[in-house]
Amino acid sequence: METNLRNNFEKYLSGGETTQSQLTEVLYRTQTENKMLPGFDPNRDDVEYYRIQQDIDCDEVYPRIYIGDAVTAKNKKYLKMLGITHLLNAAEGKRFGFVNTNKNYYSDITIKYLGLPLIDLCSTDISKYFFTIADFIDEAISSGGKVFVHCMLGISRSATCVLAYLMIKKEMLATDAIRTVRKNRFIQPNSGFLNQLATLDNHLRRQRLQI
Repeated sequence: METNLRNNFEKYLSGGETTQSQLTEVLYRTQTENKMLPGFDPNRDDVEYYRIQQDIDCDEVYPRIYIGDAVTAKNKKYLKMLGITHLLNAAEGKRFGFVNTNKNYYSDITIKYLGLPLIDLCSTDISKYFFTIADFIDEAISSGGKVFVHCMLGISRSATCVLAYLMIKKEMLATDAIRTVRKNRFIQPNSGFLNQLATLDNHLRRQRLQI
């Protein structure tokens, strides 16, 4: 068993190992496009309608996958308007830097909830949740639903979750996943998360060599 694992780890990867520095470079080389907020009519010219949008921070980063901030995550009226069926809180908790919601918060609008108590530090092991995250998002998409993924600002923890999903379930390389999401939203996973995504990328690439 150990020999097989070692041999798998030593398998040559075309183009070499994925590294954190490579992912950082792709992140900063990819420009975020300006887009209208999802769910709103761009042709409606109404001051009150415009005012409502000022409190919304949300982008559709992949078909039926949305990333946003904590304030938007608590806006149940907006989530209903979007047709959100699943919600992933990547910063569940009551301390500073966390978002104090749980499944009960959404019980009146029938949203399936997953909360992860992740802190946005380079030392946080987000990788232990990668496959749980991927399964949760995949459940939403494969059932025809929509998923809203958030943390405090919708930049690091939540973005890392969506990137892991695209790599695991959509078989994207980490670089392609980053380009896909970054084009649609300004994201900036911390260096520790990027390193864990690089490790995941190498693991998945080796795994697919066996197929």
